[in-house]
Amino acid sequence: MKHTNHFVSWFRSVAPYTNAFRGKIFVIAFSGNMVTDQKFVDFIHDINLLASLGVRLVLVHGARPQIQARLDECQLSSQFVKQTRVTDTTTLQCVKESVGRVHIEIEALLSMGLANTPMANASIRVASGNFVTACPFGVIDGVDLMHTGKVRKINANAIHTHLQHGEVVLTSPLGYSPTGEIFNLTFENVATEIAIALNAEKLIFLLDTPGVGDSTEEVKVSAENTNALPRELTVADCKSLLDPQSQTTTQLADEIKSFLDCAINACESNVTRTHLISHDTDGAILKELFTHNGIGCMVSQNTLQSLRNAKIEDVGGILQLIEPLEAEGVLVRRNRELLEIEIEHFIIFEHDGIIIGCAALYPFPNEGVCELACLAVHPDYRNTGHGNRLLKDIEARTIALGIQTLFVLTTQATHWFIEHGFLETTLAELPKEKQDLYNYQRCSKVYVKCLLQEP
Repeated sequence: MKHTNHFVSWFRSVAPYTNAFRGKIFVIAFSGNMVTDQKFVDFIHDINLLASLGVRLVLVHGARPQIQARLDECQLSSQFVKQTRVTDTTTLQCVKESVGRVHIEIEALLSMGLANTPMANASIRVASGNFVTACPFGVIDGVDLMHTGKVRKINANAIHTHLQHGEVVLTSPLGYSPTGEIFNLTFENVATEIAIALNAEKLIFLLDTPGVGDSTEEVKVSAENTNALPRELTVADCKSLLDPQSQTTTQLADEIKSFLDCAINACESNVTRTHLISHDTDGAILKELFTHNGIGCMVSQNTLQSLRNAKIEDVGGILQLIEPLEAEGVLVRRNRELLEIEIEHFIIFEHDGIIIGCAALYPFPNEGVCELACLAVHPDYRNTGHGNRLLKDIEARTIALGIQTLFVLTTQATHWFIEHGFLETTLAELPKEKQDLYNYQRCSKVYVKCLLQEP
C-alpha cells in the first residue's frame, strides 16, 4: 500500500509537466563521448518516452572523440586555434566518415522496438537532412581554419514540417554551403542556432563533466569542483560568472564557460529555457524535466521567482500550501469559500508558476494597525529567505497604507517573529473587532512590530 501511494503521489507530481510539454519543441544536444557511454541506450529509451508524450524533439549529436580516433588511425595530427580544430581537406574526410558512422548508429538505436523496454512497440520516425547552411570560420590569429565553419542559417520551415508529422529530427555537426562545400561545425553551435530558429521551449545540453547543478544556493566553484553551478541562473547571472574580472570565471571549467555562452545566446534570442545537465546520472534528462528542482542548471532570461497579488485562480494552490499547516494547528482553518472572499488580501510567492509561499494583510484603518496572517512557505523552500521576503513585502504594503503598526497572532512561530523584530503584547492591544473574534481554544500569542520610529 505504501508503494502504491508513493506511485500515485509521483504520478500526480509529473502530470503537470506532461501536460505543459506536449507539443513543445525541445532541442537536445549531446557529445560523441555520450554516444560511447554504456548508458546511452537508456538515454535513447528516455528520448522515446519524451516523443510518446508529444514532445517535438530535435537531437544534435557531436563526434569529437570519434573524429580524433579516426585521425589517430590515419596517423594524422590536428592543429587547434583557441580550442577550435583546423579542418583541412584530409581532416575533413575523417570528419565525414566519423560523423556519418555516429549518425547511423544513433538512427539504428532510435529504431529499436525491443519487448520489455520503454522502446516496445515504438514507432519513432527519424528525419535527417541538410537543415544547416554554414560558412567558413575564416582566419583566426593568422591561421586559416579552412573547412571549419559556423552556422549561417537554419532551414526552420523544413524542420517544423518534420516535427509536425511526429518525426524526431536528428542533426549532425556538419553544415553545407550553397556552393556544395561541407563544413565541420561544433554541435553546440548547431544546437543553439536551431533552438533560436525554432523558438524552442527548451535547449538541453548533456555535458560530459560531472557535478553540474550540485550547488543549490550559490555558486561554489573551487579548485576541486570547477563544474558546480546553482540550480537556476538568469542571463545576467551567467554574464556575471563569465566576467573576466570575476574570480569565479578563472575557476570555471572551460566546457562550462562554453555552454554558459550558448545559454546566454539562446535565452537572449527567445529560447525559453536552457538546461545544462551532467549525463553521467541514469535518467538525467527525465529527472531534470519532470521534477521541480531538477538535477542540473537551468538558465532563463529572467528570474523564475515572483511576488505578486493573489488572484481567484490561485485559490487551489494556496489551499494546497496551507492545508497541511492547518491540520497541524499552525494556521487557522480557511475553507475555499472564505479564501475566495478574502483573496484580495493575499500575496503569493511563486517559483516557475508554482505557489511556494503566501501571506495575507488585513488593515484596520480606524485603529491605525494591520494584521499579518496566513504566512506560509512550502517545506521544500524553508530556511531559504522566502518567509523573510514575504514579511518585508507585507511591511512595505502596511507602510504604503500610512500605517506604522503590524500585529500577528501565532501559536508555533513565536521565535521566528521575535527574530524579525516583533514584541509580545496583550490581547487588549488588538482592535476591538479582532478581540471579539479571538479564539480562546487556540490561545494564540499576540506580537506587534512598529515599522516606523516616531520622529
